Amino acid sequence: MLKSAFTPVFSLFPAKPRTPKALCSTVTNAFTSSPPSVRQNASSKTHTTIPAPQLPPTSAYIHLPFCRKRCHYCDFPIVALGSSSNPADDDPRVLNYIQLLCREIDASRVEFKTSPSLETVFFGGGTPSLVPPRLVSSVLEVLRLKFGLSSSAEISMEMDPGTFDAKKMKELIGLGMNRVSLGVQAFQEELLRACGRAHGVNEVYEAVEIVGSCGVENWSMDLISSLPHQTREMWEESLRLTIEAQPTHVSVYDLQVEQGTKFGNLYTSGEFPLPSETQSADFYRIASSTLSDAGYNHYEISSYCKSGFECKHNLTYWKNKPFYGFGLGSASYVGGLRFSRPRKLKKYMGYVQDLENGLVDCSRNDHNDTIDVAMDVVMLSLRTARGLDLKSFREAYGGSLVFSLLKAYKPYVESGHVVCLDENRRAMTTDELDTALLDEDRIDRMLAYIRLSDPDGFLLSNELISHAFGVLAP
Repeated sequence: MLKSAFTPVFSLFPAKPRTPKALCSTVTNAFTSSPPSVRQNASSKTHTTIPAPQLPPTSAYIHLPFCRKRCHYCDFPIVALGSSSNPADDDPRVLNYIQLLCREIDASRVEFKTSPSLETVFFGGGTPSLVPPRLVSSVLEVLRLKFGLSSSAEISMEMDPGTFDAKKMKELIGLGMNRVSLGVQAFQEELLRACGRAHGVNEVYEAVEIVGSCGVENWSMDLISSLPHQTREMWEESLRLTIEAQPTHVSVYDLQVEQGTKFGNLYTSGEFPLPSETQSADFYRIASSTLSDAGYNHYEISSYCKSGFECKHNLTYWKNKPFYGFGLGSASYVGGLRFSRPRKLKKYMGYVQDLENGLVDCSRNDHNDTIDVAMDVVMLSLRTARGLDLKSFREAYGGSLVFSLLKAYKPYVESGHVVCLDENRRAMTTDELDTALLDEDRIDRMLAYIRLSDPDGFLLSNELISHAFGVLAP
């Protein structure tokens, strides 16, 4: 993740786009740095509230925390099994966790009159591909019984090279898994060793071969930039080899040095051997141009895909739709409330027991703070290439907020960091924006979307979104 000079909004989220960190006072305070950190300082005023329609989630994130070892940059809640452990056998740590996870899902309350079947399921971690398929099957079965599972559901799994073979892959496909997120991170042996990855480059090629031979069409490759000692040539090589592997989706994350990790103890952001802030920005620009030239659509700050291969599950987050989260440290957005589970296994066990005993109360929130919800919409929409839908935003929050937002962004439109679009998604000139800003009626007629430019607007996304927050909650 890019450092303070660029501060993109994805620094507010986990390194992989799983579930945004969030809190509920009735659940253990597991995450201490949640997305609303900018908003918490934006205003101390009490805002009016409006009734918010509460839709039932159609997506579920499942956290499978097992890894062979902890990577040097990782601060996610995981359980390190050790390199000698063989979870394909009956490792009691894996078996007991899956039983606990299924108990949590089964004990969760469903408070909606109608509950449509799940359209997406995402197994994240950790390294979910370490879990035996028969145990994955038990999780899918309890989800099916509790919520229903659409026959066309996107079922994704994060998989690391060296943790699966063709037999396991075929078994998972037989269970309904139809999307793979392959955690490659780099194509240089020295970089993989430097960040503590359990796999090597040969295992990367073997994994890509297995994915192809098993007929998985919908698959993603993860890469990390700004690693210690990473050069421009290394980064360009990783991008080239990624394109040659022909994934239908690529996720690109810039390193975030987190406190408490090995990297956090060894390095300071922006100081050698980590690339400089300028180099980090160059890495981002190189990825954007290289992948775009290769036919990948840059549809979200960290995400690129071939046409039609957007990650449906992650679009749930970016569209601010509700979702379930289950498992250690996972977060949910249900009934207008965001809440998370404990990050420590012992506390998570207590949480599940309390849930079964009816002692956990994350009640529905029928009145959301209007400004808070508007901020969520702006923050999440501006992560995407589609941008903020001004018509929908105007209908929900009023034309005056749209007018104020556009006035505040006018200097950034002139600098090329923000783009205004008409209903045909044609970029408008600054003169046209000046004309539209003469009155609110003209804005309604002339402007349909605002988005951040690629790549420079995305690079300044935190600053630009923080600026919007200042307008919404002065």
